[in-house]
Amino acid sequence: MTDLAHPFHTIRPFVLAGVLALTAAIPASGENLPLPGTESASEIEKFCTGIADAARDRRYTLQTMELKKLQQDVDKRIAALEAKRKEYQEWMERREAFLAKAQDNVVKIYASMKPDAAAERLAALNVELAAGILMKLDSRKAGVILNEMNSKAAAALTGIMASAARREDPS
Repeated sequence: MTDLAHPFHTIRPFVLAGVLALTAAIPASGENLPLPGTESASEIEKFCTGIADAARDRRYTLQTMELKKLQQDVDKRIAALEAKRKEYQEWMERREAFLAKAQDNVVKIYASMKPDAAAERLAALNVELAAGILMKLDSRKAGVILNEMNSKAAAALTGIMASAARREDPS
């Protein structure tokens, strides 16, 4: 087999050039190059000392980037929470306005009823709701309605209304 018939005959010039480059890199003084894994402790310390500042800077940069990313995430979440809070606040304002309007309408309905019918209906309601309605009514109208109720229901409503009118916390 001739050199030209060998399948790698085109690689030979590059291999030869690489060998020549490696031999040129060997010091002429004849000192041996250290084999991998045989470096002295001082050389390792020099290497580590040489890259310590760069490693610290890189670590600081990575931590800074991570903190910025986390800050952006927190800012997005705060913005989302603020939007939800604002939405909830608007919903509460609409609800309060509706309840105030509804309560005013309920009070007007009971104010226009006959006292005996209003007393019967209020006696069937939750005592706190009934007391709230009676407190919104004109005192003369509320008195007539309470007069039409049985004495136990009227006493319970009067007790709730009196405790609600206190300025101090009884407990």
